[in-house]
Amino acid sequence: MVTTQRITPFLWFADHAEEAARFYTGIFENSRSGGDPKAQQCGWLKDRYGLSWQIVPNFMDELFTDAQSAGAQRAMEAMLRMKKLDIAALRQAYAGTAA
Repeated sequence: MVTTQRITPFLWFADHAEEAARFYTGIFENSRSGGDPKAQQCGWLKDRYGLSWQIVPNFMDELFTDAQSAGAQRAMEAMLRMKKLDIAALRQAYAGTAA
């Protein structure tokens, strides 16, 4: 069964609201982040308007269902070293096959 996630944004801007609205409309329409993001730990980024985002792949729930498992702990350790989430590396860490 394929599920489709929906984004329901509620944004408030004190300045540059029209410009920001055009920017975010473009992001949500194409389901991609854009602008001038600055990567932060664990897949977080901050865009040019100062809004922080974390893009979370659907499979992440599978990795962390049992947070005490060795696989989940390996995946968490791997994720904490990442800025941009590397899906293949996270799956390898969970499986214990990371290089």
